[in-house]
Formats: sequence, C-alpha cells, structure tokens
Amino acid sequence: MLQRIQTVWIFLAVLGTVFLNITAQDFDILGRYLTINATTVILILFGVLSIFSFRNRKRQILLNNISIIINVLLIGLLAYWLLNLSGGISIPEKGIEPVFPLISVICLLLANMYIRKDERLVKSVDRLR
Repeated sequence: MLQRIQTVWIFLAVLGTVFLNITAQDFDILGRYLTINATTVILILFGVLSIFSFRNRKRQILLNNISIIINVLLIGLLAYWLLNLSGGISIPEKGIEPVFPLISVICLLLANMYIRKDERLVKSVDRLR
C-alpha cells in the first residue's frame, strides 16, 4: 500500500537526499569528491527499497534506522567540512548542505513512528480473531 502516510515521509526523506546530492557537488571532503555522492546514492537506494517493502514493516523500520544513522554521520561530516572551510564567512552563509540530512532524519523518524503505529494496529486486530 503505497498511499500510506509513512510512504510520504520516506519519499520526503529521499527528496532531501536528492537535493543534497544536487547541492553538494561543489566541495571536497578528505580529498575526495566521491564521499558525498556515494553516500547519497546509498541513501536513495535504501529509501526506495524501504518504500517498496511496505509488506514487511520490520524490514522497513530497519532500513529507516540504517538511513538515520548514515544521515547523522553525514551531518557530522558536513559540519566538519563547513567548520574547516577557508574564508571569513559565518556558518549560515557557507552552505545549506547539512540541512538536507537533518530534514531526512526528521522525516524518517516520523515514518518509523507511523510504521510502529500500523504494527500495533495489525497486532491488535490479530488478537480479536
């Protein structure tokens, strides 16, 4: 059932990751451009896989939790990059890149909340049979 509210939240998290991939093409972390691109591709794949595994709610929660952990690590990596960026510019003017993983984390947490709510509803209906 792709029309559930948690699917919308997961889709918004994937959109946040896509926007990060689009905006994060101009910086270099640890001497490699590949770090952010590979991470965003992995997050997009996990998100799409999570959307289409709606019949297996435990797998969906697991994929969302893995995506949350990767996004938190990505926020830390982007904050490190922003703090070590040369120039006398303050943080809000440097870049918007860390905002997108933060939005993804919030959307995935909301999706997990609704998935757990569905799981409780299914268990309560099974008890009535």
